[in-house]
Amino acid sequence: MDRPEHRTGCCAPQRATGPAVPPLLSGHPRPAGPSAHTVPQAHIPAQTFRMGDAHGDGAPADGETPVHPVSLTAFDIDTTSVTNADWAKFAAATGYRTEAETFGFSAVFHLALAADPRDILGQPPQTPWWRGVRGADWRHPGGPRSSIEGLDEHPVVHISWNDAQAYCAWAGRALPTEAQWEAASRGGLDGRRYPWGDDLGAQEGERTGWRLNIWQGAFPAENTMDDGFLTTAPVRTYSPNAYGLWQTVGNVWEWCADAWAVDTYTRDLAAGTVHDPTGPAGPAPHAPRVMRGGSFLCHDSYCNRYRNAARTSNTPDSSMANAGFRTVSP
Repeated sequence: MDRPEHRTGCCAPQRATGPAVPPLLSGHPRPAGPSAHTVPQAHIPAQTFRMGDAHGDGAPADGETPVHPVSLTAFDIDTTSVTNADWAKFAAATGYRTEAETFGFSAVFHLALAADPRDILGQPPQTPWWRGVRGADWRHPGGPRSSIEGLDEHPVVHISWNDAQAYCAWAGRALPTEAQWEAASRGGLDGRRYPWGDDLGAQEGERTGWRLNIWQGAFPAENTMDDGFLTTAPVRTYSPNAYGLWQTVGNVWEWCADAWAVDTYTRDLAAGTVHDPTGPAGPAPHAPRVMRGGSFLCHDSYCNRYRNAARTSNTPDSSMANAGFRTVSP
């Protein structure tokens, strides 16, 4: 695949306006204990795996190379993204308000809008398919005229990195490092593009014939929904990987703990075999954070980041209609 450019349109633009908010928000919830988090777990065994893009699929500006050995201690990870039902329990128990709610707006893809014209605050010129929408948040993923009724088992979206950290603080969990995320997504398949292998082709026996929720059709004007969905799919759609994880690629971007750097792997490789890496040390509070897995907006003609090795970033206070998270044991 030839991807000479760093194309970011499948993930939302950075939040450019709004009040200053500290990294974890003042008064973020106190821990509620391990029973607060009920997402089923997969155990990822201790291992050394080859991290990075072994196929030359990624753009240089994404920093997916060089491929390098990484050793990880065993850990447990959510088998699915955190759902609307999971987040609703957290919000009800704590009264927590997301940054999208605090700022009063978030990013919505133009074909998923459910808002009056007066609620459209603008669109970035580089990615005009995104809209800044007043009243878009986790309860209203398409804008103020939408709701999550009937979407309990869909991934929660419009969640910033800061919001995800607040959930983790309450639940006694953590965001995965990107090394943990990649090892878990690979499911023990060394060097493969996807959680099931190298072939994106249809899966015999799946309801739609697709293995993941990405864009079909001409991006960004038409989505034929051959995979069954315009936006998010329920978290247990398609098939899990060999470790039992569902939809690590496609559906929604997932926040990782690490700060972003294009040259992370170059510096790691210089150190030899890396043990439990945590990304660049000492990041500034507002430094961009890693996101993994791609989303329902990814399409090979524009953004092929629905791969195990793919990585991108956004600022920790940014939220969007195609990003959520899953957690790991601390």
